[in-house]
Parts: sequence; structure tokens; C-alpha cells
Amino acid sequence: MKIGLVDTTFARVDMASFARREIQFNWPNVQLVERTVPGVKDLPVECKKLLDGDCDIVMAFGMPGKEPVDKMCAHEASQGLIHTQLMTNKHIIEVFVHEDEGKNDADLLEVCKNRATKHARNAVEMILKPEALKKRAATGARQGRADTGRIS
Repeated sequence: MKIGLVDTTFARVDMASFARREIQFNWPNVQLVERTVPGVKDLPVECKKLLDGDCDIVMAFGMPGKEPVDKMCAHEASQGLIHTQLMTNKHIIEVFVHEDEGKNDADLLEVCKNRATKHARNAVEMILKPEALKKRAATGARQGRADTGRIS
């Protein structure tokens, strides 16, 4: 199995490093291909290159800023990632953390670590263990913060 990790220079946190460590520790046989692009709107084409190659799935890491223009760019990038998934019939796990998600820099760092780590597990399980995801269906699982739990 091969996973692509694509991050940006615009981000303030190296989220790909958290995903890399999670995957290498728990699934040492999974191969990683890493790329870096300038910003979130550059993610779709780099993800497509990896998916057109031999990656089974790609994780796209982005950290949009707080301004309205940043949110618009994140939305456009997200639309591009969705389009890329449809063109390649392969998944891209979008790991975006908006700068205004954290109360301060320390909290923002924790959101980034949590989201990147949990999505790294999701990426591996989507390909190698889809039954593991099925077991967690409707459990209120969250990436970035604590899980909220199931409503019975």
C-alpha cells in the first residue's frame, strides 16, 4: 500500500509529520510519498499526480487563514479535491485546520496533531481495513477534537 502526503508551505504546523509518525509506527510496511506545494489551491493537482501514479490514497494537509479570502480559497481547494477524487476514483482525505479553530497557538497545535493523527488512521483503514471504519459508523468520531459519542 502507498499513501501520498501533500502539505503546503502556507501552513503554520507540519501536520504531515504527525501523520507520517502515526503511519510509520503502526503500519511500517505502508509506503509514503511526500510532496509540498505553496498553498491549498495547489493541492488538487499534486494529489491527482500521486493518484494517477501508484498511490492508493492521498492525504491533503492545509491550514487556511482567518480572513474571508482564506476561507474562500479553502472552499475552492476543497471543491478541487472532490473533483480530483471523482476523476481518479480514489480517495483524498482532506486534513484542513483553519487558523481560527484554536483558542490560541497551543490549542491550534493540538487540533492539528489530533486531526492529522486520526485521519492517518482513517486513510490506512479505508484501504486495508474498511471493516474497522464500519465498526465506528455513527459513533460521533471527530478529527481535531474529542469524539462526541453516539446518540442512542
